[in-house]
Amino acid sequence: MVKSAMGHMQVFIDAKNVEFYKNLFKFLEWTVLYEDKASVSVGDKNGFSLWFDPLIKDKENDYDGIGMNHLALAVFSQKDVDETVLWLRNKGIPTLYNTPCHRPDFADGPDYTYYQVMFESPDRILFEVVYTGLFEK
Repeated sequence: MVKSAMGHMQVFIDAKNVEFYKNLFKFLEWTVLYEDKASVSVGDKNGFSLWFDPLIKDKENDYDGIGMNHLALAVFSQKDVDETVLWLRNKGIPTLYNTPCHRPDFADGPDYTYYQVMFESPDRILFEVVYTGLFEK
């Protein structure tokens, strides 16, 4: 069993609806982390964030269209990511984008890391399991 927690979720939206998301999450007492005319990101008190960004492709059932891009699950060690990779392999689920791998370009500074695995669920939902060094066991 691997401990995990929510990390972040990116959702592509029609930019004309950005105010709806901003207002909804302000009402729910989330913090606005970033905003412009086309996008907004919000975070909860536990560090989970939602990113509502303008769609890249006007296409249904596509990671870059309206809807969820990927769901990231934060784990507590690099070993947890590697254990997830083994579990995926045992289920016959391939990893994507040359993962698992370190992504220093995504790390939150020199004291952190970004080690990830990406995969699709059977329903083509894109998932990321990631260790960043931000959580302790």
